[in-house]
Amino acid sequence: MTAKGFFISFEGGEGAGKTTQIKRLKDWLESSGHAVILTREPGGTPEAEKIRDLLVKRDGGNWDGLTELLLFFAARRHHVETLIKPAMAEGKVVICDRFADSTEAYQCFGHGVSTDIYAQIKTIVLGDFAPNLTFLLDVPVNIGLKRSKRVNDSTTVLSDAEVEDRFERLDVSFHEKLRQGFLTIAARETNRFKVIDALQSLDEITTCIENAVNDRLQDNV
Repeated sequence: MTAKGFFISFEGGEGAGKTTQIKRLKDWLESSGHAVILTREPGGTPEAEKIRDLLVKRDGGNWDGLTELLLFFAARRHHVETLIKPAMAEGKVVICDRFADSTEAYQCFGHGVSTDIYAQIKTIVLGDFAPNLTFLLDVPVNIGLKRSKRVNDSTTVLSDAEVEDRFERLDVSFHEKLRQGFLTIAARETNRFKVIDALQSLDEITTCIENAVNDRLQDNV
């Protein structure tokens, strides 16, 4: 167990391979004796999952960028206060599939919402709360979108009301802006971010992640 809680987030564009690496990290941490909470954004709590449906499902709504940003932070506030912070207070490791960096990348870099507005709302909702460590799995847009489409095509057929591809269906130029947004954020916060080339093999990526987490957890004791 860690002496105090630890919060890890995973970021990246479509098809970056976050889901696989998150599951591997959870298994590795638990095998090392850590209590782990796996969660996601938007979502993580029953209330936030309802907002997730509005944001990511194909027919969730025709929102503009600022409305999306507000919805994301409404869900995030509940998620942080009712799940993440309590888990960390118990000394658990929380692993989250996306967090506030995704909102800045998607809504600011992708949809053009002012970064000043983002920063103001983030401060109101989160204060100085942030992940201890963030992994950015970086992959070229054309490869990521092909991977994502291949995964979606291989899953059970869902109705339009159930498919979570609202952002994936946006044009390639949006996803290019998104990728550059993530890289810009990571370059700005080098102490928190570790950027990983997601074109490496699954095992090579896993090793990079485990080494980084091990180093940071030792510092956290």
